[in-house]
Amino acid sequence: MAVESRFVVIRNGVEAKTFMDKKSADEYDKMLDMADNLSQVFSQSPVALSDSANEELSIYLAQHREDVLVALLAKKPTKTTAKKPTEKVITAPIVEVVENEEQKPTAKVKKAKLKQLQQS
Repeated sequence: MAVESRFVVIRNGVEAKTFMDKKSADEYDKMLDMADNLSQVFSQSPVALSDSANEELSIYLAQHREDVLVALLAKKPTKTTAKKPTEKVITAPIVEVVENEEQKPTAKVKKAKLKQLQQS
């Protein structure tokens, strides 16, 4: 006969979620506490939110607390919280239109400016 230990998070008398380890159960319980606190803050806000929107937003912010703290400047970004999208910079040569003796416009690329753009 096998024996298993399970950790159950109970909120307001209702079984919320079951975990196999205590650490995960404690983290989930802490996240739900934060969501409850955020929900109270939102209910005092002048912005009208439906109950479901209030709950969803509270849980989302509690689940992403590290990103929220960075956004509020309460915490410095780390490699895991600093998720910047990769930027692709497309550089085009700078073209200067110069009129020659025959008054016909021709294009002349400024190579120095182009090299500066490519190096930066």
